[in-house]
Amino acid sequence: MKNKVLLSIMGLLLVGLGIMMSITNGKRVQIEQVRKEVSQVTKTQKHVTTQIDNLQNTYNANDAKAKNKLIAFAKAYYTFTSQSDYDKRFNQVSDILSLTNDEKNQLFDSGLDDTGGSRIDNLGLTSEYQTATGYTSDLDNQTIKSLATVIVETSGTGQKAINQTVLLHGWFDIKTQKLTSIKINQIQ
Repeated sequence: MKNKVLLSIMGLLLVGLGIMMSITNGKRVQIEQVRKEVSQVTKTQKHVTTQIDNLQNTYNANDAKAKNKLIAFAKAYYTFTSQSDYDKRFNQVSDILSLTNDEKNQLFDSGLDDTGGSRIDNLGLTSEYQTATGYTSDLDNQTIKSLATVIVETSGTGQKAINQTVLLHGWFDIKTQKLTSIKINQIQ
């Protein structure tokens, strides 16, 4: 009888141990599945973070280019001492511009008066770029909007040189890496 009770207890213990091992194995499988899912989420998160970093680096690089090209435009556009210099301005910046013909003609006029004489030479007009501060705004459909506050020293025959402040608005296409439009506002 003692042996039967002992065997019964041992049998119950073995059955209990078997049930416990079965439950433990089930939990291990669940834990392993959760670990795999966490690993997958971590990989996806790293991939998304890398993509965001790449986008930020690309935007920051293009942001700097947009400002620099607008300031390069200002340096060439606002520096001349003669009709000859005035005529060369477009060639100095043509590789960074992609303007419509109307806008090009509006920005880069001939500098001639109604009689066909040089307004620049006749009046002794000179312009010298002094400094500029560039800003950018958001990225909109592959275009970065940029601004530059430009200080220019201008003078003419018999005139004292004065500093003028000009606000340039530029639109920079990140695909072509060129300024596609420029608007100029005098600041009084």
